[in-house]
Amino acid sequence: MRNSYLFVLLVASLASMGQFAIATYMPAFAAIAEELAATPVQVQQTLTAYLLPFALALFWHGAIADAIGRRGFLLFGLGLFFGASLLCMLAPSIEWLFAGRALQGLSAGIGMVVGRVMIRDRFDGVHAQRQMALVAIGFSLAPAIAPLCGGWLLPWFGWRGIFAFLALLSALLLFGCWRHLAETLPIGKRQSLHPLALSRAFAEQLRDAPFVLICLANAGANAAIYLYVLSAPTFVIEHLGLGAQSFAWLFLPIVGGLLVGAFAAHRVAGRMSAARGVLLGSAVMLLATLLNIGLSLWLPSHVPWPLLALPIFALGLMLTQPGLQLLALDRFPERRGLASSGFITVHQLVTALSSALLVPLLQDSTLSLALGMAALQYLALLAFWFSQRGPTARHGTSHKEQNT
Repeated sequence: MRNSYLFVLLVASLASMGQFAIATYMPAFAAIAEELAATPVQVQQTLTAYLLPFALALFWHGAIADAIGRRGFLLFGLGLFFGASLLCMLAPSIEWLFAGRALQGLSAGIGMVVGRVMIRDRFDGVHAQRQMALVAIGFSLAPAIAPLCGGWLLPWFGWRGIFAFLALLSALLLFGCWRHLAETLPIGKRQSLHPLALSRAFAEQLRDAPFVLICLANAGANAAIYLYVLSAPTFVIEHLGLGAQSFAWLFLPIVGGLLVGAFAAHRVAGRMSAARGVLLGSAVMLLATLLNIGLSLWLPSHVPWPLLALPIFALGLMLTQPGLQLLALDRFPERRGLASSGFITVHQLVTALSSALLVPLLQDSTLSLALGMAALQYLALLAFWFSQRGPTARHGTSHKEQNT
């Protein structure tokens, strides 16, 4: 594709579909429960119904893209997401909504996995780092735009209109990718899907301690901010004392920090190594967690005090993302699709477990959320520190490249 900006826009949109599927319908939880005669817990668990298949399928998306190519698999995923959104829109019961959400989860991750690999297919080194940062700018808008769209659509079209909106978005993206997105993986570089070859590749990833630790570092940092995203209905309505159309109070500060951090990551690309960029972002996040705990201890839990530390944390998070992604993908240059799957799978599994276990446990107070964020970030930093220790840790080169 001649226009690299259009390429980045499409990849960012692909990566954002998963975010839209998570957050757009959050303002409609009460309406869904009322119409489908479901309990609040059942509606909350539609998030888990989405996140678990999303996480479990991710590990296969990259392997399939390595075997059959990027473009066709992307188009298939977008078509499946479109059908799943229609199923959610027409769901006559909470069970049918669970089914539609599960199908959305199975398909939404294809764009997230394959889009990032296509960037690494096309760009190297500093250029890849900068393109990752540009994608992050678009990706960072999704957590704010999605619930705002849901809040605006709900009074006019009801909760079913929200899923119709998701279907329309996926249809537009399907057309855009079909029309403008070219294949980036030559036939000669494709990998076998034979069970034995795939098992060996999976085992090689699991044995690669730096790769696993980098994945855990990314997952922990993202799960820390997602504590607030996934507990948004409780945080906004109960802790902040705002209405169902007021999710912007939570998401706009976070997205502001994400945007500033993404622009900063783009600026520092090439001026420091990927690992140093991760450490810089981690230092910012550490300061934010300390501020967050202090605000929760000593100031009242209403606007703006519980929100002040969140954009700072989000800024630090985005500084880490290009470096973490490149360090992970470059561990396995011949199977970048599989590496991307492993990287995002760990992230989403931790997010799904957080949705099912940590959010119900921590969402009852702003202090418990602040402590949970801090604990996850400290564990993430520890994992990254260990990933960079020892003879197998290298900055931007894989173990195979070093041995050749």
